[in-house]
Amino acid sequence: MASRDTRQQFDDIVERLTADYPSLARTGLPPWPRPVLITVLIAGGLVWAFLSIAMVAWGLWGVLLTCATVLATAAALTVRTYRWRAGR
Repeated sequence: MASRDTRQQFDDIVERLTADYPSLARTGLPPWPRPVLITVLIAGGLVWAFLSIAMVAWGLWGVLLTCATVLATAAALTVRTYRWRAGR
């Protein structure tokens, strides 16, 4: 019972603070749904494992493939963030 009261008090304090100071409100990207997040993490882990093996097995070509993959992922995330911020 006490934890519910404490949580409610905390939520009330946060609500008043964000009303008085809008800059404190969350402005990050919206969270991904859990199934999508799990799928992305598993796929990312498999790709990273493959790229790690490719760097050892293929030498320079594996390193170049890994660099290209990392740069493409960074570019995609940058575009997603930019479009989200522009749409706000």
